[in-house]
Amino acid sequence: MADLVAEIKKIPPVTRFLVISSLGITLPAILRLVPFNTLLFISSFITTRWELWRVYTSMFFGSTGLEYIFELVMLYRNSNSLESAHYERRSSDYAWQLFLASMGIITLNRPLGSVVHNRALLHTLTYLMCALSPPGAQTSVMGLFTIPVKYFPYALLGMDVLSGGAAQGVTGMIVGHVWWWLVWGAGTGAGGVEQGSFASFARAPKWLRDLFGEREGDHGGSHRGGYQAFAPRQRAEQNVGARTNGYQWGSGQRLGTS
Repeated sequence: MADLVAEIKKIPPVTRFLVISSLGITLPAILRLVPFNTLLFISSFITTRWELWRVYTSMFFGSTGLEYIFELVMLYRNSNSLESAHYERRSSDYAWQLFLASMGIITLNRPLGSVVHNRALLHTLTYLMCALSPPGAQTSVMGLFTIPVKYFPYALLGMDVLSGGAAQGVTGMIVGHVWWWLVWGAGTGAGGVEQGSFASFARAPKWLRDLFGEREGDHGGSHRGGYQAFAPRQRAEQNVGARTNGYQWGSGQRLGTS
């Protein structure tokens, strides 16, 4: 048990919150310990009965089949990459921007009548992670084939189209693009800094920084990370033996490892 707690503590705080929230909401529903309808986003119940928890549970209520494993791994890997690399020592900023993005997801999904927003959240994180990935980076989709990282959000959307749930994916990608464009700035990739028009407003308020134990000047910047980058051919010989890091989707890495 001590080893498990130690591994969990290695996960960055916001990512740890996301993963625990997903497990804590989805698993009881799968085991029939909690009725599904108490977890759904039903606006009339929220506004008239004040069942405010539905806003929170709808963001993390995942699939009830085997596909939930894929969703959980995606949630962990995307968020961990963002928080460890691009929001290093700035978890409060990441938490604040993620909160704003979640409000955007709910707003865009209101006309669609969506009762869960888990899939849209995954698409948002995926889009931002891919937008900030190194130029030329590639990723393996479920271990079946390799594609450039910049196309992965659209491959994921294609999977949703096949399963008949593309609408949430589109809203998630829209929020992810707006997040990248307003906060990070168009054209900002790996190694860039937040230079979007909304960057200064996206800083976490003081009470949230204090909650995370961070100071005003704690800005780790953005570092290369998140996906494995394959060097162009003309630089390949220079990079022989160089260590790269990244992820291959569906490779089965144990949660909490770095």
